[in-house]
Amino acid sequence: MARWAVAQRSATIGLTCQAFGISQTCYRYRAKLDAENAVVVAWLIRLTNNQRNWGFGLCFLYLRNVKGFKWNHKRLAISLNENWSRMCQRRIMPSRATSITPIPPSMS
Repeated sequence: MARWAVAQRSATIGLTCQAFGISQTCYRYRAKLDAENAVVVAWLIRLTNNQRNWGFGLCFLYLRNVKGFKWNHKRLAISLNENWSRMCQRRIMPSRATSITPIPPSMS
């Protein structure tokens, strides 16, 4: 609505934002592209498939320091939380002993 007012009525951005009760930051905000989020998810899936024992911290540091991506940790955490169930299903969890080993009787 505010964009329409600026485009059609040739009002200034400041006046329009004041009339609609929004900040200029809110007026100028552009959401990140879904294609870029798909790149984040693809890297996270690739890392969790190759490095099964890496958690969020190691994945973040690897992408930030080694690969040179400038994504912040909040963006990776949001992508990780949205796709966590899909990544966990592909992991092979270690098998654990189901039976309890008996304790030998003490020698007295």
